[in-house]
Amino acid sequence: MTTKTFLTDTGIPQVYISGKPRIPGRNKRLIITALISILILLLIIRIVISGAINWPVTAAFFFHPAILNGLVMTLQLTVLSMLAGIILGTLLATMSISRYRVVNGAAALYIWLFRGTPLLVQLIFWFNIALVFPVVGFGSWQISVNALITPFIAAVLGLGLNEGAYMAEIVRAGLNAVDSGQTEAAHSLGLSRTKVMTHVVFPQALRIITPPTANQIIGMLKNTSLVSVIGAQELLTRSEDIYARNFHVIELLVVASIWYLILTTVASGLQYWLERHLEGKTAHNLLSETGV
Repeated sequence: MTTKTFLTDTGIPQVYISGKPRIPGRNKRLIITALISILILLLIIRIVISGAINWPVTAAFFFHPAILNGLVMTLQLTVLSMLAGIILGTLLATMSISRYRVVNGAAALYIWLFRGTPLLVQLIFWFNIALVFPVVGFGSWQISVNALITPFIAAVLGLGLNEGAYMAEIVRAGLNAVDSGQTEAAHSLGLSRTKVMTHVVFPQALRIITPPTANQIIGMLKNTSLVSVIGAQELLTRSEDIYARNFHVIELLVVASIWYLILTTVASGLQYWLERHLEGKTAHNLLSETGV
């Protein structure tokens, strides 16, 4: 918006305003936020009052014992699979930066295979692994693989082994991001290669690795729903079992969705806290904490 002042014939100044009025950036954000909030609120109200969803049924099953048991299994699958993925990913990342080509090749082959095939296919494969190896054991001691690989074990195997491939790339990127001068300085102090990795490189790479790892945890919470195809009794499977009997399909899916939203929201909050906690840490702080 521009203003111009002119003198009239009578000597009285006149102010002319031209152009569109400019709205401060903060006001623009407030207006856009208000409009989006109103649209979301209208959508929620439309869904609530539509009558398509029987909300009393949703409320009645929200804390149903079967749903809560499925919720517990979802958390178990997430924790166990992420632990397996982090441990395996760290090992693979270390192998990928090894000086030996055979070790590098083995890590690259694993990552290529498990990242290149769908997670759903891997879950079904591990659930049916008995078709390839009917029994395992030594000599007279043998056990049926069907008895060994339960739906829960197959789910942990499928999720954990798949996650290991993605965590390997995250950890490798974090290790490569550490300044090579830090490694050289540690070697000049007489530290072994193992101590350099554990006391110098890994602590510094942790700041880079943590945020994407937290994202993987959030993704894992949702990926556990895929194990319903192999009959593992997690949250979605329990919901499906209930609506298969009472035919309240949407209501039970809403229950499962709300629980997933709660879990991912909590995980996102923890991620935010971790990122803020690690933000102020410098390489000097990390080296001091490890005593190097």
